[in-house]
Amino acid sequence: MSSKNLTFCLALIVLSALIAVPTASAKTSIRVGIGDQSPLMFQSSAFQDLNIKRTRYFVPADIMQDRDERLKARRFVKAARKAKVSTLLHISTSDLRAKRGKRPSTRTYRRNIGRIVAYFRKLGVRDFGAWNEVNHKTQPTWNHIGHAVSYFKSMYRTVKKRCKSCKVVGLDILDQAGSERYITSFYKRLSSTWRKRLKTVGIHNYSDVNRSRSKGTGRIIRRVRRYNKNTNFWFTETGALAAFQKSFPFSELRQAARIRNMFKYARRYERSGVDRIYSYNWFGAEADDSCDTTCKFDAGLVRPDGTPRPAYFTFKSAAKRYKR
Repeated sequence: MSSKNLTFCLALIVLSALIAVPTASAKTSIRVGIGDQSPLMFQSSAFQDLNIKRTRYFVPADIMQDRDERLKARRFVKAARKAKVSTLLHISTSDLRAKRGKRPSTRTYRRNIGRIVAYFRKLGVRDFGAWNEVNHKTQPTWNHIGHAVSYFKSMYRTVKKRCKSCKVVGLDILDQAGSERYITSFYKRLSSTWRKRLKTVGIHNYSDVNRSRSKGTGRIIRRVRRYNKNTNFWFTETGALAAFQKSFPFSELRQAARIRNMFKYARRYERSGVDRIYSYNWFGAEADDSCDTTCKFDAGLVRPDGTPRPAYFTFKSAAKRYKR
């Protein structure tokens, strides 16, 4: 074989390999959104440049008895809708003290949810979460799994009665130690019918993303799929930390590097049902590294004044390969 023919054959082999193996830049069907608690996010030109179509907002379970909280949520949802962004509305506690929050009775929850869903459906909300981060100690469901199950059933019945096509995040769990035990106990309280109805599970995988590992995410997905292999998973809260107490001293460069993990792990488990990411959050809490070991939780893609951090540009580049 002549050197010319050999070169041509080698070129064909290389080209075939490139065609056969999907590249890291290939597009995906996973949808990406950004959660925050401030409607000012939608006015930001940096946010608008991302063409984001989904957001997440959490509300206290007693929001209908709290006029100020209700009006804040209303402003957020209306601002999102004006920006053509759909909102996932997630129920949470109003008392985030560890193991101190009051747990609504199943009857109280059912009554409140009836009012919440009716109110926010009129504002265009189509996605609802039964209870935020059920296994974390700041939530009253952390050691009351039966209540978490009851909340899911009440939310499901209430939402589906008004909107058959609306989605319900029935279980929303943090990737911490013991998550598999919580999941097992949760599903053992469900009949086969209710296991099928639990089609969407939320995952908060800050630990994995910021420690550059995916074992917590993988364990949650594998345990849930024991009970329903058709489950879809949303990373309802995920993101890279600019700062968080002594574990993560302030560093915008580390944050920019870690934000890649959020996308990487979503792609890794896409075939296992991951189809949405909600990065949290938009506005940062710290302006510089002066907080030292007293840093607040800060996963903002932009600084408190709205100027983009390095993580924003990494996010923007990666998000081009994702749906909105």
